[in-house]
Amino acid sequence: MYGLYARQLGTNNLPDCSNMCHESSGLGLNETIGIGKATVKIEDFALADSIFVVGQNPGTCHPRMLTELQKAAKNGCKIVSVNPLPETGMIRFKNPQQPLSLLGRGTPIACLFLPVRVNGDVALFKGLMKEMLERDRAAGGKLFAHDFIAHHTEGFEALVRDLDATPWDVIVEESGVTREQIAEGAAIALASERMICTWAMGITQHGSGVDNVKSIVNFALLRGQIGRRGAGVCPVRGHSNVQGDRTVGIWEKMSPAFLEALGKEFGFSPPTAHGLDTVKTIQAMHDGKVKVFVGLGGNFLSATPDTHYTSEALARCRLTVQISTKLNRGHLVTGEEALILPCLGRTEKDVQASGEQFVSVEDTTGVVHASRGVLPPASEHLLSEPAIVGRMALATLGSSTTVDWQAMIDDYDRVRAHIEHVVPGFTQYNTRVREPGGFYLPNGPREGRFPTPSGRARFTVTPLPRHDLGGGRLLLTTLRSHDQFNTTIYGDNDRYRGVFGGRRVIFLNAADIQDRNLAADQLVDIVSHHGAERRRAAKFKIVPYEIPRGCAAAYYPETNVLVPVGAVAAGSNQPASKSIPITLEASQAPGS
Repeated sequence: MYGLYARQLGTNNLPDCSNMCHESSGLGLNETIGIGKATVKIEDFALADSIFVVGQNPGTCHPRMLTELQKAAKNGCKIVSVNPLPETGMIRFKNPQQPLSLLGRGTPIACLFLPVRVNGDVALFKGLMKEMLERDRAAGGKLFAHDFIAHHTEGFEALVRDLDATPWDVIVEESGVTREQIAEGAAIALASERMICTWAMGITQHGSGVDNVKSIVNFALLRGQIGRRGAGVCPVRGHSNVQGDRTVGIWEKMSPAFLEALGKEFGFSPPTAHGLDTVKTIQAMHDGKVKVFVGLGGNFLSATPDTHYTSEALARCRLTVQISTKLNRGHLVTGEEALILPCLGRTEKDVQASGEQFVSVEDTTGVVHASRGVLPPASEHLLSEPAIVGRMALATLGSSTTVDWQAMIDDYDRVRAHIEHVVPGFTQYNTRVREPGGFYLPNGPREGRFPTPSGRARFTVTPLPRHDLGGGRLLLTTLRSHDQFNTTIYGDNDRYRGVFGGRRVIFLNAADIQDRNLAADQLVDIVSHHGAERRRAAKFKIVPYEIPRGCAAAYYPETNVLVPVGAVAAGSNQPASKSIPITLEASQAPGS
C-alpha cells in the first residue's frame, strides 16, 4: 500500500531500511548468484556440518539464531566465528527457553574464532581460499567441487590467478589472522559437505561491503555449497519485514517488469525514473530538493549516518511526518510543520470493517507468514499502518486515484489479492499465508538454478581494501550493546562485555592504549577523518578489550555523528558505519 501510494503520487523515492543494512548483500548476491536473498531454509542449520558466522553477533542482534546454532553444535557441526571481537553468545549459550540448561555451563558454540581486523574480511577469505587451493592441488584436484565449478559457474580461472598473485604476508597483515588460524579454518571448509555462511552488518557496512559479500560467495562456491540441503549463504536481517518490504516493491529501483505489472493491476502508469535511496534522500533534503519526509516506522534520525547533517536535512523540509508506535528523540527534529501519527503495534489487535485483520511478513529465509496481534490496543483512537496509509492516499490523491483504498483498509485480504497479481511467487496468497508456518517464495539458487544472465554462478575477483591508518589512526566499528535492539536502548549495561552504568565507551587493544600514552577509564574525544572533513564525539571512556591492533569499537547511535554521509559502500551506497578512520584526543569537553 505504501509503495503503491508513492507511485500514484508519481515518485519512486522510497528509501528503506534495506538501504541501511543489507543493500550490499542484495547487490553482491544478485551479481553472483542471481538473487539477493538467503539460499537456505531454517531447517538447513540442523543439517549443516559447518557454519561460518561472519561479522555477526547473534547473542545480541539475532538471539533467535542462537537456538539454531545450539542445535547444530549439539549435532556435531563445527561453527566458526569470524569477528573482530569475541562475543559471549558465540562461546557458550544457555537457552532461556530450556530452564534446565541454565543450571549448567551452557552449550559450547564456536569451535574456532578467527579475530579478523575491522574490514579485513576480503583478505581473510582470500587466505582461506588460497590455503584451500594449495591443498586441492596437492590432492590432485580432489578437494574442490570441480564438476560443479565447470558446469554451474564462471570466472574460476580469474579467481585462481588472483589468489596465486596475492602474497601470504599481505593476507596475514591485512586480515590480522595468523597463517595457522587460516589453515585451521580452511581445513574445516574442505572437510565440510554441508557448509552455511551467514553474515550481517559487520560485512555490509564498509566501503568494500559488496566485495565482502562476493568474497563469501566465492568461498562457498569452491565446494559447491549452494543449492544443496544443509548448505548455502544467508544474510541475516535484523527484523521481520526488512526483506519483505523489498519483495513487494519498497525500493527506489524496482524492475520494469514489476512496474508494468503494478500499472496493469491498478490502471495507471507508474513512474519509471529511479528514486532516491536513504543517503541520497538525506542529501536531497539538505539541498532543499526534497521537501516532504514521511517515516513509516523506525527511528530515522538515530539509524542514519552523520547525525548533525541529517538533523539539518530534516529541519529544512516543509513537512515531516512520523508514523510511529512510540516516541523517540527523532520526533524532536522537525520540518517547518510536523506530524506524529501514532499507530497500532504488531502485538495489538487490528479490527477493521470486515473484522479482525492480520498482516504478513517475510523472514530472512524467504518464508512468508501471518502476523496477528493479540493484545487490546493501547487506545481506541489508534489506527493501523494500512489504515493510515490508505487515509493519506484518500486525502491527498482525491479523484485522481485509480485505487479503491477504502476496500483495502476494510479487508487486508484485498491487499494480498493485489500482491498476488503483481509479485511472482504469491499464488493463492490468502490461502497459503493461513497455513501453519506460511510458505516459501521461489528461490532458484536454493534449487540449484542461478538466474544470472549466463545461468551460472559467478566467481569474482575482489581487490583488497586499504585504509590510511598513519598518524596514529585507528579503524572504528560501531556495534550494539546487550541492552539494545536496533536504535532502541533499554538500559546502560552490557553484561556480555563487562560494561555497566554507561554507553559512552570505546573498546581498544591494550597495546594501542599504551602506544598512545592513554589509560583505561580515561575520557577521550573520538575524531573521525573523511578526506579533509573532521567530526567529533566527546567524552568516551576507554575500555581495554580483546580486539585486533589498530581497531576500535563503540556503540551506536552515539557514534553515528562520526559517520560522514558521503562514506558509503561502493555500488550499494550503503553507509560505511563499520569502518571509520579515527584518532583519539584527551577529552576537554564538559560533563556529558
